[in-house]
Amino acid sequence: MNQEFCIALDAMGGDHGPSVVVPAALRALAETPQMSIILVGDEVAITEEVARQNGTSGQRLIIQHASQTVAMDEKPSVALRTKKDSSMRVAINMVKEGRAQACVSAGNTGALMATARFVLKTLPGIDRPAIVSVLPNVKGHTHMLDLGANVDTSAENLFEFAVMGSVLTSAVDNIESPTIGLLNIGEEEVKGNERVKEAARILVASDLNYVGFVEGDDIFKGTVDVVVCDGFVGNISLKTTEGVAKMISHFLHQEFKRSLFTRLAALVAMPVLNALKRRIDPRRYNGASFVGLQGIVVKSHGGADKLAYGSAIREAVIEIKKNVPERISKHVEAAMTKRQVT
Repeated sequence: MNQEFCIALDAMGGDHGPSVVVPAALRALAETPQMSIILVGDEVAITEEVARQNGTSGQRLIIQHASQTVAMDEKPSVALRTKKDSSMRVAINMVKEGRAQACVSAGNTGALMATARFVLKTLPGIDRPAIVSVLPNVKGHTHMLDLGANVDTSAENLFEFAVMGSVLTSAVDNIESPTIGLLNIGEEEVKGNERVKEAARILVASDLNYVGFVEGDDIFKGTVDVVVCDGFVGNISLKTTEGVAKMISHFLHQEFKRSLFTRLAALVAMPVLNALKRRIDPRRYNGASFVGLQGIVVKSHGGADKLAYGSAIREAVIEIKKNVPERISKHVEAAMTKRQVT
């Protein structure tokens, strides 16, 4: 893809705002010559940060003022109703208007999803959008959805998630037919609730590369390319994973500091520990996609640093180049047509 494209960044979202978004934007512009970026938010604060980073605004780096900011703890309904000139809303509006091909925000997840769904609408045939992200595994990584957008789902919703996850994974990872598994409490057909069992029956009858039920440990074994679940289960799984990673890191630091001998052992082991840290560094996997919308929206972690935020921007770039929403729309239409025929 050589033609130019633009990404709108919610410069005020997240824990750090312009101090992270601006340097990540400048680095992204250097990496991707055909891209331009619109920084949305407080014009004075953004301009000062651009100057601090020795950058300059211009044709490829545009500053769009927005007078409001959505707080990280703000209720989505309040943000949607009262923050029509927030940096988040203005950035999403730009995607709707065609001024930008994607929006990236580290802001309030609930408000971002509510606003994106209200402004952009869902694709034809999609009942609910979902949050999908990448988790590392022993073979590389796994795409998992939904990670929190939909607490209560039907079997049909899970089928839609599988279609969207398959299309995204195929586009991003260049896999012709990604393998899909339904997250369950066991691999046997008799396991799970009726909703999951019904979703499995729908998937078996589809053209998707569905391999069956998978369990929690399969996420990290790399058993399948796409793991499908509802947002309640997905969000708990994600937060549990993050918690375990922090606990292991904490224990390692404690043990290596226990005595002079363990401190020396830490020095010897440092190259291995650094390599391990790079492989599972969550900053490399930052950037959760809101799939199922008529536009590209990528959610960065609220506490992301500039490296992590850059990963979210790169995810948006890939989805633009691969035209993910159009691909999802076509596959959903084909899947629904087949179901009606059969």
